Amino acid sequence: MNNSFDDIVITGSAVISAAGIGVSAVQELISSGGDALTDIPADILGSEGYRWGKTTGFTVSTFMPPMKARKMDRCSQFAVIATGMALKDAALDPKSIAPERLGIALGSGFCGVSTSAEFLTGYFTAGVEGLIPMIFPNTVPNAPASNASIEHGFKGPNVTLVQRFCSAESALLHACRYIQEGRADVMLAGGVDDLMPLLVKGFAAFGQLTRSTPPFGEGCGILVLEKLAHARARDARILATVESVRSLGMLIPGHEQEGIDLLTGPMEDCRLVSVSGCAADVPEMLKAADGITRIEVGRAIGRSLAMGGTALATLVASLSAGERGVHIAASPEGPCFSLSVTGGSPV
Repeated sequence: MNNSFDDIVITGSAVISAAGIGVSAVQELISSGGDALTDIPADILGSEGYRWGKTTGFTVSTFMPPMKARKMDRCSQFAVIATGMALKDAALDPKSIAPERLGIALGSGFCGVSTSAEFLTGYFTAGVEGLIPMIFPNTVPNAPASNASIEHGFKGPNVTLVQRFCSAESALLHACRYIQEGRADVMLAGGVDDLMPLLVKGFAAFGQLTRSTPPFGEGCGILVLEKLAHARARDARILATVESVRSLGMLIPGHEQEGIDLLTGPMEDCRLVSVSGCAADVPEMLKAADGITRIEVGRAIGRSLAMGGTALATLVASLSAGERGVHIAASPEGPCFSLSVTGGSPV
């Protein structure tokens, strides 16, 4: 599927990651060649040598009152705070827009898992009396997007995508389509995930956690997408223009050329390539990117199923006006994505 756009721009972004708060923290980490990964405590997996990208520098009380924070799961805290940061970065006051013209699309892999575990543990240990009604709303994947909408007054499109390592990319595509179809003037889009010991144990049980595979991470990356005319009307700073979003269900053996075709057009005059998910393990997808500077945020802060939001924010922040960047993402069983953006405002 090839979706082309000519009137959608990016006017703000926000990142919460193991590197710290803000996209510049990720950029500095990648530039230094270092990482923000830490050792997973040996008592979690029963052995040493495993690492993860925990957001140890994130303290929720810095951003919201404890009474409000305790009503949200960790993913919702990430999403609510990052949404506010992205709006501030875009110099956009939600109250200045009709609420039904402002929406959010988030990708996630495991939103609600930690709260679901807490909720069900109460039931399994004490029966119905052990259930905690207050935390039940946070057991579903769309809790972060919903909490962000409630907190910031959005009444436009609200959608959550769970699609393996391309969850954030799918969310961004939906957000672009909502703007293109006239259903919103501004959409926030990206991805959010968190890590907990139970989840890491699950990865290990399914053979997805080894000392040789990239460590998992957590955090949130959000972009502010805006209709070009709307951005110009408020004299907004335009970080980048969204040119196209291409997607492919999966790479079937014997049809690897389709992976190359997914990138052939967007790679023309490309300066930077951002790689997310399992794209680095798909030679067919990277062949067209040979010789181009590559950004792989997962190696620095850990990867997650919704890491695409952080990767895209980093790519956009690294582009100068007029420079083209391409973001590549893939899941083992599909889908595959390529997103093309150009720094600055369209001519």
